[in-house]
Amino acid sequence: MGRFKRTLAACALVTTMAAGTVGWAAGDMQTAVTGPPPGAAAAWTADHVLGRQLPDPAATAPARAAQFFAGLTAAQRELLAARHPLVVGSLDGAPPELRYTANTRALTAERDRELARTADPELSGGARRQARERAATYGRLLTPGHRVLAFDPRGRGQVVEVYGDLRTARRIAVVVPGSDTDLTSYTTAARMARNLRAEMARRAPADHPAVIAWVGYTTPVGVGYDAATGHLAEQGAPRLIRFLDGMAATTHPATPPAVFCHSYGSVLCGIAAHRLTGRQLSDLVVAASPGMRLDRAGQVPVGARLWAADRDPTDWVRRIPAVELFGLGHGADPTGSSFGARVVSSDRAEGHTGYFVPGTASLRNFADIALGRYRAVTCAHPAPDTAKGCHHGLS
Repeated sequence: MGRFKRTLAACALVTTMAAGTVGWAAGDMQTAVTGPPPGAAAAWTADHVLGRQLPDPAATAPARAAQFFAGLTAAQRELLAARHPLVVGSLDGAPPELRYTANTRALTAERDRELARTADPELSGGARRQARERAATYGRLLTPGHRVLAFDPRGRGQVVEVYGDLRTARRIAVVVPGSDTDLTSYTTAARMARNLRAEMARRAPADHPAVIAWVGYTTPVGVGYDAATGHLAEQGAPRLIRFLDGMAATTHPATPPAVFCHSYGSVLCGIAAHRLTGRQLSDLVVAASPGMRLDRAGQVPVGARLWAADRDPTDWVRRIPAVELFGLGHGADPTGSSFGARVVSSDRAEGHTGYFVPGTASLRNFADIALGRYRAVTCAHPAPDTAKGCHHGLS
């Protein structure tokens, strides 16, 4: 009876929160950007420069795309990247080095276009200011050392960046960020990825780790209707699945990547988990999660392990009710004892974005998980019914 009352109270809280936010948040509702840019995709499909039909960028499986590019000469691959940079640059299954080249061309073209907009007297001051911000972002991504694996200028913009070298990496990790992350504001996601790679390299330099910041979906803005529902996560989940399929087809680490999902990103990862397998990822790790729209850890793919960072006491996500009602809320708490995830310590982490900060137990644990050093992971203090801790069943 006590549990039933608590659930009713939580449901009432979710409903009250929704009623109070939907009105002002409706104007901030995002339209998800999915699929390749229509104009670029149409030009690609209509191009017979190689004397044959090019693979449909929206429908071709990444493994088939990888086979297509493997059958081309280097000159043919470069020709396609030059003619269709927006398509090749984000085509899962295309060789990563070719995608870097294509995205350099696409970023250069978009930077020049935005610079031209800054001098357009027909535009408002706000539009010119936004153009300057975009041009500056593109310019930073064009500086030496950046490896852009995907780029989409539509809407708020999306970008996928690699830290490290995918050709030599024996261990790869992917960071999926949460709300308020886009092309011009992904510095937090980038910092998470860089910090994780640095910790992995410090602990296992011979593995030449690479970490990818995957800003490949439309995220919610602020705390409103989008953040309280799963519709943006549902639109983004197929993109993550395709991306991981492309990684499996084009990279050859010692094991599949470990995927780290922060905040609303864990909602996306939970939805994607129903269609993922151990071939696509080795470990699924959530931090600052409001819920995964999963009832239990057993719903993640066979062969992959599900981990959750213990919630930092100063993280506001602790105040979110662990329920889902009428599409609002994201369900069970992944750190709860009944959920069944392997809960790891986040000692010294502070705030909602502090789990990837150097010196925290969470970052050390994340690095050990990504490196497959499971016995080195520090478990959170187990509850009586989870006394086996987070190491049970691991070698």
